[in-house]
Parts: sequence; structure tokens; C-alpha cells
Amino acid sequence: MDTTHEIRIGQIVKSKAGRDKNRAFIIIDVIDDQFVLIADGSLRKIEKAKKKKIKHLSIMNAISVEVQKRLSANENIDNLLLKRELEKLGQIRPGIGGLIS
Repeated sequence: MDTTHEIRIGQIVKSKAGRDKNRAFIIIDVIDDQFVLIADGSLRKIEKAKKKKIKHLSIMNAISVEVQKRLSANENIDNLLLKRELEKLGQIRPGIGGLIS
């Protein structure tokens, strides 16, 4: 099953399984057709991004253009940027880090 055509770096996703279920993340790397690396800047820091199966993610129709642009230019991104992008895109509450249901 090839689902990488839907998945892009910088895309917002929600976890469907695991202890991070229903939490929003940003894709920071596409490993292959089954796995991606995700981070949110708080639970999953950029330094310790989570390798997650694509089938365990719910793909959102939002993309962080800033994260996408920086990663494609091989620039560094930090945890604060990830948190702010998720806040800006309405996926977490400002200052709390929790998911908005």
C-alpha cells in the first residue's frame, strides 16, 4: 500500500494509536512508504522524533509552510517553532500544549 503520495513534510497529522492517540504532530521526515518521523515540540521533541507507521496516523488537510520551507532548505527547526505552528494552525491550545478536540 503506497500512501506516500498523500504525505508531505510539514503536514499536520493526528495519531490514531498508541499513548499519543488523538495528539497533533508535524511530519518532519518521510522515511519510506510505511514510516514517517513526527514531532510536536512538547511530548515529542525534534531531537527525539517519533518513528510512526503512516497507517496509525490521521492525515489532516493542513501543512505548516514554514516547517516545510525550512526543512527543504536544510535549515534547522526547533521545538518552539513546531509548537507555534501547531498553535497557529489551531491544533493545540496556546501555552498548554494539549490537543483541541
